[in-house]
Amino acid sequence: MQTDIDPRDLIGRKAFDRNGTKIGTIDEIYLDDATGEPEWAAIRTSLFGRDAFVPLEPSELVDGTLRVPFDRALIKDAPDFGVGRHLSPEQELQLYHHYGLDATAPPPVPDHDFGNLAGTED
Repeated sequence: MQTDIDPRDLIGRKAFDRNGTKIGTIDEIYLDDATGEPEWAAIRTSLFGRDAFVPLEPSELVDGTLRVPFDRALIKDAPDFGVGRHLSPEQELQLYHHYGLDATAPPPVPDHDFGNLAGTED
């Protein structure tokens, strides 16, 4: 996706699937924790529906609308994590797997050697 777009400018735009079928309206944009780049869009799928998360990376902004390269049914079946909260690395991984995108798990926390245990000798 274009990186020069202010994520706030995406909110309120219409989103369409790979076939041109309307998915809904973008409610929120989620930024990558490490880079600060826009990574996910939460799209309100209907007036009383829920928000579905879609990845922004394979999506494109075309004529002022977000074009998502997935079928509407797949998008509507995406895991529901609610909006207004931070997405955990595990939730993001679930979403990447749902869309069949290659994603690696977050790196494990390094195992620090904090020295010798009390009562042991060198």
